[in-house]
Amino acid sequence: MTELRYVYAVTRPFDGTLPEGLTGVAGSPPRLLAHDGLLAVLGDVPADDFSEEPLRARLEDLDWLTSTAHAHEAVIGALTAVTSPLPLRLATVCHDDGGVRRLLDSGRERFTRCLERLDGRVEWGVKAYAREAPETPRDDTGSAGSAGPKEGASGRDYLRQRLRQRNARSSILSEADTGSRRLHEELSRRAEDVRVHRLQDARLPGVPRGNVLNAAYLLPREQSEAFVEEVRRIGARSSGIRVELTGPWAPYSFADVSDPAREGNEGR
Repeated sequence: MTELRYVYAVTRPFDGTLPEGLTGVAGSPPRLLAHDGLLAVLGDVPADDFSEEPLRARLEDLDWLTSTAHAHEAVIGALTAVTSPLPLRLATVCHDDGGVRRLLDSGRERFTRCLERLDGRVEWGVKAYAREAPETPRDDTGSAGSAGPKEGASGRDYLRQRLRQRNARSSILSEADTGSRRLHEELSRRAEDVRVHRLQDARLPGVPRGNVLNAAYLLPREQSEAFVEEVRRIGARSSGIRVELTGPWAPYSFADVSDPAREGNEGR
């Protein structure tokens, strides 16, 4: 079976080893390829799934995409425990080891610059959500916004009820927006760099309602404990929002590497 090279990340040479038994995408153990002062972290994957045509189809398969992303992140997470990796985008694939070396050569200046900037840094993710707003009235079919007045209630009473609910939702979101802005301002002062991401879409499965902040913060690894305590302190005193903290991660949001790594597959 023909195999291609799936490239997870670029790093500098480091002391230590990856955990024994670690597997990555397609169940393949990751390995290191050294080339002129850089290391590529890669694994062997089947061409039947990862060559250009089948990969395009696979990326439309949500289950496959989720499984692949989890395996990719597992390798990056293991790397983050021993070094400061520069993560590449999901499904960066080269034909062979020679293609990986060409990828390193073509992106050398960008890789080196970014590795220097991110050395010893980690990313923390912070999301803030508005506290639960009153539910929109629903009819007997479960459709939102189409319920009529209860039996015995006048049309005027019904309109007043809807107005109160709308005002309550507006007040809750306004309070949450103010709280999230304060949270972001205070955390930004502690971070070396910040990325504000698009708010989560509550229409997607498993996504909570009322997302008012979705941000990533870059800081030296040794400052992580103080940062975590700050997030908890601010979250505890903020009545209008619920704060969710994740990390530490490899600095995905700050790996501002332009092509070829971001275009991927140039090393084919």
